[in-house]
Amino acid sequence: MLVQILFYIFGTLLVACALGLITARNPVYSALFLVLCFFNSAVIWLLTGAEFLAIVLVLVYVGAVMVLFLFVVMMLDINLAELRRGFTRFAWLGWLTAFAVIAEIVGVVWSHGLTGLDVSRTTVPESASYSNTLALGQVIYTRYAYPFELAAMLLLVAIVAAIALTMRRRQGLKVQDISRQVSVRAADRVRIVKVTAEKRP
Repeated sequence: MLVQILFYIFGTLLVACALGLITARNPVYSALFLVLCFFNSAVIWLLTGAEFLAIVLVLVYVGAVMVLFLFVVMMLDINLAELRRGFTRFAWLGWLTAFAVIAEIVGVVWSHGLTGLDVSRTTVPESASYSNTLALGQVIYTRYAYPFELAAMLLLVAIVAAIALTMRRRQGLKVQDISRQVSVRAADRVRIVKVTAEKRP
């Protein structure tokens, strides 16, 4: 009973944070709402007995990926005024997409019926020696080894693209000219002036 109550509480918080994510006009606030979504999702993973996935969600996504997102958002120097104007301009498209997704979910639930799942059945508790980390590792590195490596390559491409976006030329940006710094000579930077000494009267 307590698990169900906690599930509904954190599920409601997750939906609220997701709504805040898509409605926030400041991209930094959207990223912070996404962090809250990850935390609530991790708690739901804990309630289902997937402790490893919950810890990975917090450590990897919140601790690494979201920090990268925040740095990229701050370095891109996004024009917030233009972003707010675009939000109102394309709001109808967002609402249309939302209604389409809701209609699809309702259609799936209606076609299968609300009694399609036997909610009276519960999960079978595993033994104390069972490790979901070991089971997940065996599946990832055997059956899904190639998709796992492909996901790593996609993340690498995303990081390179984010760095390339931040290195673009824009007004007021100060960049280093490495070749000019290396080829500098002391005679170009330092001038020695000989001043004759004078005696005080």
